[in-house]
Amino acid sequence: MHELSFREVWKARKRIEPFIQPTPLLYSEALSEQTGANVYLKLEHDHPTGSFKLRGAANKILSLKEEDRQKGVTTFSTGNHGISVAYMAAKLNIPCTVCISNHVPPAKVNRLKKLQARVEITGVSQDDAEARCVELEKEEGMTIIKPFDDKEVIAGQGTIGLEIMSQCPDVDEVIIPLSGGGLLSGIAFVMKSIEPAVHVTGITMKKAAVMQESLAKGKPVILEEEPTLADSLLGGIGTDNRFTFPMTRMYMDEGVRVDESQIEEGLLYILNHHKIVIEGAAATGIGHILYSDFGEGKNIVAVLSGNNIDHEVISDLIHKS
Repeated sequence: MHELSFREVWKARKRIEPFIQPTPLLYSEALSEQTGANVYLKLEHDHPTGSFKLRGAANKILSLKEEDRQKGVTTFSTGNHGISVAYMAAKLNIPCTVCISNHVPPAKVNRLKKLQARVEITGVSQDDAEARCVELEKEEGMTIIKPFDDKEVIAGQGTIGLEIMSQCPDVDEVIIPLSGGGLLSGIAFVMKSIEPAVHVTGITMKKAAVMQESLAKGKPVILEEEPTLADSLLGGIGTDNRFTFPMTRMYMDEGVRVDESQIEEGLLYILNHHKIVIEGAAATGIGHILYSDFGEGKNIVAVLSGNNIDHEVISDLIHKS
């Protein structure tokens, strides 16, 4: 059983308040007309780092003791979490090393360097990057800021759930991109604690869907990463997963996998109808919504998780469409 409490989510909200603004909940007229439901978009790409990850990173780093801050922090990441850790470390003047695999897109690597983080590119997967973090923890005494399987990180992401319930108390279903499960665990824990009837749907790509495969097998599994437009959803969940695997299993009502064409369609749909640029991971939920029948008048909230995408990728999609 996980050990997160509702009080810890409220404490996270208070702790990160000086650094993080609540994000808007936007009613999507286009998606509502198309589906017959009331579709709202939770604009988590609106943070200065371009993704929801800032909440969890901020809560974890701000919870550290002063002596641990001085030794520095390190993390492993497909990009967005690393950017958020580097951003908070720069704000607080804390040394920071981000370990990434060679699959991480150049735009994210450049962003990390601009934030003054030391970047170490190692191996072909997030698991390889994590192994390097463990070495840094031993060698330099740095604190590892885990991307998802950490109570303070999950509590930080849970503050999104508090905002959704405040902004749309009649929410019937929340649609959440699913990778390591930190985002889904945090939001779903809050939603289900307040109103168990809220339907929680986790969305991922068909390729290398590690959490979905792990849930099917009943234990964390390791899969080889494959190229996908939803690159932020790549990465393992850790074979010794303590929090997000049991929490996702407990709180997710439905897991959906979308194919690459749906992700492309979702990304272009938001660009065309809302003039908002999102990354592939954020577009998974939109790709699902475009092919779903929710029932007339249902209140659906889709979390737009981030916008860190290379311009070239968007240009290619536009030319292709």
